Amino acid sequence: MASHSNARLEAAAGRPPPISVAGWVRIAVRVAGLVLALLLTVPLHYLWRLFRASSPWPRLFLGTAGRIAGARVSRTGTPLRRDVVFISNHVSWIDILAIAGSSGSAFVAKAELRKAPVVGWLCTLNRTVFVSREDRMGVADQINRLKDAIAETWSITIFPEGTTDDGKSLLPFKSPLLRVLEPAPPGVMVQPLVLDYGDVGPEIAWLGAELGQYNALRVLARPGSFPVRTIYLEPFHPRDFPGRKAIAAEARARIEAALEPILGGPVPAFVGHDAWSSGRVTALGTLAVSASPSGIE
Repeated sequence: MASHSNARLEAAAGRPPPISVAGWVRIAVRVAGLVLALLLTVPLHYLWRLFRASSPWPRLFLGTAGRIAGARVSRTGTPLRRDVVFISNHVSWIDILAIAGSSGSAFVAKAELRKAPVVGWLCTLNRTVFVSREDRMGVADQINRLKDAIAETWSITIFPEGTTDDGKSLLPFKSPLLRVLEPAPPGVMVQPLVLDYGDVGPEIAWLGAELGQYNALRVLARPGSFPVRTIYLEPFHPRDFPGRKAIAAEARARIEAALEPILGGPVPAFVGHDAWSSGRVTALGTLAVSASPSGIE
């Protein structure tokens, strides 16, 4: 059974714990670092875009932003540089900074992230496509934006869990956005990606009823740094797994297999945001709750 701090549980219940004076100092220092990085890189990014050149500055800025926020990102495996859809587990908004810094990928992220102060705007720099799980009528438009993002940025990351988990489990993979691979654009590969935050995963994760801005403040107020390992698994061709559900199942199976040795055993299903927000995690720890039999929806 996992042990979580009282502050972590209070935050997940929608009751953000008070931030200490030292925490506010860390926030101020880190925000100042982000502002400085923005002042140095954003004008250069728009200058590159003015001349229709491929801009390296979002990748450099987002990677730097992750480090300023405390993430110490390491990379295992080799990410494909172009014509690739990365399929990843999802823990935190830090995921975007870590993956962008190591691969330069654009993203698909939940619509709520777009409204988060600063973080939402930062995501737009790297061509993030924001989607709503409730907007089922808008799936076709979302898929068209995904295709445009692949064509423009050469790579895009999809989080098929549809929301964040605690870094120690997996949710079922939702496949509608993988319709962009039915059929796949010519030459496009799929590369599964594992994000490993080690023991601090549940502390960093965006869980329960915690609002985005409070999660950002809580992470920025943390002392020291924390590890984030990006593990790029062997890519596969979507034509070998016809259909979005088959692609989702193959990617999830590979991610689950890579997580097992990290966790030291079978990967449990995520207990759910409701369990975190209601305080039931205190009793449940990280015990699995029921998931769809295949892990695919």
